[in-house]
Amino acid sequence: MSELQIPVVGNPELAARWRRATEEPDWVRWSLIGLALAFLALFLVLPLLVVLVGAFEQGMAVWWQAVNEPDAAAAVRLSLLVVALVVPVNLVFGVAAAWAIAKFEFPGKPLLISLIDMPFAISPVVVGLIFVILFGSQGWLGPWLAAHDLRIIFAVPGIVIVIAFGTLPFIARELIPLMQQQGKEEEEASLTLGASGWKTFWYVTLPNIKWGLIYGVILCNARALGEFGAVAVVSGRIRGETNTLPLHIEVLYNEYQFTAAFAVSSLLTGLALLTIAIKSLVEWRAERRRPAEQP
Repeated sequence: MSELQIPVVGNPELAARWRRATEEPDWVRWSLIGLALAFLALFLVLPLLVVLVGAFEQGMAVWWQAVNEPDAAAAVRLSLLVVALVVPVNLVFGVAAAWAIAKFEFPGKPLLISLIDMPFAISPVVVGLIFVILFGSQGWLGPWLAAHDLRIIFAVPGIVIVIAFGTLPFIARELIPLMQQQGKEEEEASLTLGASGWKTFWYVTLPNIKWGLIYGVILCNARALGEFGAVAVVSGRIRGETNTLPLHIEVLYNEYQFTAAFAVSSLLTGLALLTIAIKSLVEWRAERRRPAEQP
């Protein structure tokens, strides 16, 4: 029993003063809970309901026709293709950058950390303009790309590049503090016992970071699916070719095809909810494993 608890046990007056000092009144707690629930209902639950009601108000047949329309199907394929390309690249970069930053000391380390955080500080629209200036037909590399018949802007490569840039920090930023907290004693012990660098990574480092890695991949995937500003600048908004799901939804809404826009939005919403469910499952599994791993 701590020193603060000893006088509280046998002194009702002091116990009451202790509760008043350490606990909020009931009306404060319930007010905060009610405010949080009202905020969630207004800004999270209500928009989701609007999307779902708008998507299915004319029946499943209309919904299916909207999501199975050629331009919508092309937008789904493009979005999934971009995710399939971007997430593995950022996974490799995130693990390598986090390992270098957490395990080694080298000149320029603070600069590398700042560069990793840069996509958080730059507007996605500005990111798109930067790559247009670099790779556009009138940009710095435009004449060279045209001479070699390479097309970046208004094509899939440009979309992949800007989304990869925008999602760059997610995996690295999840792993850096985790690896720093774990230290490098286990890796050093493994190398001392004769294991190669690859075996040390596969059997020591990777099991220790797998939950953080999965969490970072989920966040990276969610951001890649929902990226809009940078993609809108570099894609050219070519229907059936360079429109991702968010861009296709905007096109439908601007053309007053509200039911179709809500139907396609329901696909993106479903992917977002699936991402949240997987994220919650990962967090739950990690919390369950943490007490078992503690001595």
